[in-house]
Amino acid sequence: MEVKDNRPNLGMVKRINIGLLAILGAFAVANIARLGYLCIGKNDYYAEMANDTHFSNIVIPANRGTIYDAAGTPLAWSATVYRVFIDPSLYQEEMKSLRETMAARQKIVNEGGTLDEGKEIIDVDELEREIVSVLAEKLEMEQSVISQAMEKDTQYYVLKTQVSKDVVDDLTEYFGKYKISSITTQEDTKRYYPQNELAAHVIGFTNGDGEGQYGLEYYYNKDLSGINGRVISATDARGNEMPYRHATTYPAQDGSSLYLTLDTTLQYFLEKNLQEMYETYDVQNRACGIIMNAKTGAVYAMGTYPSFDLNNPSEITDPDVSRQLLALPEEEYREAYIAAREQQWKNKAITELYVPGSVFKIFTSAAAVEENVVDLENDLFNCTGVKEVADWPMHCHKLSGHGMQSFSRALTNSCNPAFIEVGQRLGAETFSAYFRAFGLTERTGIDLPGEAKSLYTPVEKMGIVELSSSAFGQTNKLTPIEMVTGIAAAVNGGYLVQPHLVSKVVSSDGNVLETTETTVKRQVISEETSARVRELLQAVVDNNGGSNAYIKGYAIGGKSGTSQKLDEYDDNNMQYVASYACFAPADDPEIVMLIMADEPNKDRGYYGSVVCAPYARAVMEDTLKYLGYYPEYTEEEYAELDVTVPLVLDVEVTTAQTTLEALGLKCEIKGEGETVVKQSPLTGSTVAPGGKVILYTESDAKTEMVEVPNLHGYTAVTANQALTNLGLNYVAAGASADRKDVLVQTQSVPAGSMVEVGTVIELTFVVNDQSG
Repeated sequence: MEVKDNRPNLGMVKRINIGLLAILGAFAVANIARLGYLCIGKNDYYAEMANDTHFSNIVIPANRGTIYDAAGTPLAWSATVYRVFIDPSLYQEEMKSLRETMAARQKIVNEGGTLDEGKEIIDVDELEREIVSVLAEKLEMEQSVISQAMEKDTQYYVLKTQVSKDVVDDLTEYFGKYKISSITTQEDTKRYYPQNELAAHVIGFTNGDGEGQYGLEYYYNKDLSGINGRVISATDARGNEMPYRHATTYPAQDGSSLYLTLDTTLQYFLEKNLQEMYETYDVQNRACGIIMNAKTGAVYAMGTYPSFDLNNPSEITDPDVSRQLLALPEEEYREAYIAAREQQWKNKAITELYVPGSVFKIFTSAAAVEENVVDLENDLFNCTGVKEVADWPMHCHKLSGHGMQSFSRALTNSCNPAFIEVGQRLGAETFSAYFRAFGLTERTGIDLPGEAKSLYTPVEKMGIVELSSSAFGQTNKLTPIEMVTGIAAAVNGGYLVQPHLVSKVVSSDGNVLETTETTVKRQVISEETSARVRELLQAVVDNNGGSNAYIKGYAIGGKSGTSQKLDEYDDNNMQYVASYACFAPADDPEIVMLIMADEPNKDRGYYGSVVCAPYARAVMEDTLKYLGYYPEYTEEEYAELDVTVPLVLDVEVTTAQTTLEALGLKCEIKGEGETVVKQSPLTGSTVAPGGKVILYTESDAKTEMVEVPNLHGYTAVTANQALTNLGLNYVAAGASADRKDVLVQTQSVPAGSMVEVGTVIELTFVVNDQSG
């Protein structure tokens, strides 16, 4: 039988060898490619890993720059604090070594020996529990978190940042007693805000890592942060630092400081009055205000109320909101809290849009005067209370109409039908061109984050209805900063300037790195037109002897606004935005201001002329006096000036009486003495002409006390009579008390208070003006 040979022949062997060589070759190529990728492509990655393994890299934190106001008052500054960190690997080794030491000592004692002086046996398990307890108490942490950190497989773990020096000193002393080096500290910085809630929405705050969050802290974070330094040195296999003569230190470069245009005094004036307005009119959706230099765009004050404490920004400061949150079920609380917190941090003056209402008539007026579509001397506008536009009735706030009126009077009356006609005279193209020229289609570019962009009807979509409603301010939505910037252009000679908050950036060594100059974007209207606009707006304030923004001795211009929130509410539950814009001095404006209240309580009032104008007046009066503008009275104003009560103590009664009567004051004498031993009101108090001074002539005379009445809503005449009957004096603020239509809005001494006869009560009068 023939035997078959199954051995591979030469051809088969060659094919097998070629196949094996191909597989081995492919494997070799793949390995070479992989090696090349690791050596070349991933070189930086593995080099960094090697450096991390063989070198320690300790950060030297840079000090964050300070933020100052215009006068050099610090608004934000950094103080030294500490990070407390642990090396878990070293900690475990230290505890192991300590256990071995304690076991050795215990053995000596068990064998009848004695320990050297100063040595003792410690229960290491109890010590570990004590360490956890001490850290938890001092660092205000959960014990479980600290226990978990001690078991981590790492050489560096931060337990707590921004720890104060007194806590660090306590921990250093405690761990030094047991010679524990695995838990130690590192110097760091913490941000402090010495003015607490003042200008909170402008300044912003930092997070736990020192990075800017919101406001100027965020916008200028790169300038303020500086550059952290580093100490790089070699380490052994255990990660311990080795003596290394080539260790390198890169020192930190401290951050630069900001000097603002903001003035804390003006900021206080603004925020104080925003708060009073918010509380008086129960404003539901916050209030805001801006004070700006009309010529340069430098922002002197910017506020939103309610504000919040920059040192504790996560706390909800509005008590109503806080109560609402606490009433929520646990599963709903977290989401609602986050939303409330984010809302609290928003700067309403730049991040939220609103319909401006009649304040917008400033722009329509400027465009109309510049384009000569109105004759200020001869044009008359007939208002019947409503104007039909494409079969759409558009009403005036005065439903019975204003009748025939000049353009100036139409602006003072805030007459919608008149401005509908003016808008139609301008036409959509021209109206839109001025709308754009006043900067109302673009962000202002203010140096703050989060500035919103306006919503407006573009010219190609502007029909006769949209044009007509836009002309009196009831269509487009703008930001307060856009409004105040545009108004500045209308009254400063026609120049649109860019608003700004930082005047200069200064390095840590005192060098000025950057200064902010006035940026004029364009001239919108002529200086002649701007002068006419100023005159028109001053006439609005001076109306009938003084509107709610009127200030004796000062020439100011202004315009109120009341807008409906048509896109958010129906007619049955309509809400409003009240606002007031003003500027001073009227002939050469330095200051331009806007105050806005979003959704005031309708039962208390919602017209801008009533809600906002009195507070704008109060801010403007304080601001002008603070900036050194002295009042210049007309003859009529001078005749009605309040009288300063002179000093008549230790003066004979007849002489004191003559002195007071010469000033137009009355006096009432108490007692039988011949010399004045006490007077009320005190020297330096101001009272209205014809006020009464009580003169006491006996040192043991009993002071007569009376209860202050509630004068809210009284006319000037009835309020004066009520106070006179009680022997009290008053001084008037706000609208002229000579007007028959003024009512008391606020009183300086609360109703029900017991005060001395002769005390002066300041009454703020307002006109129940529903013109805007």
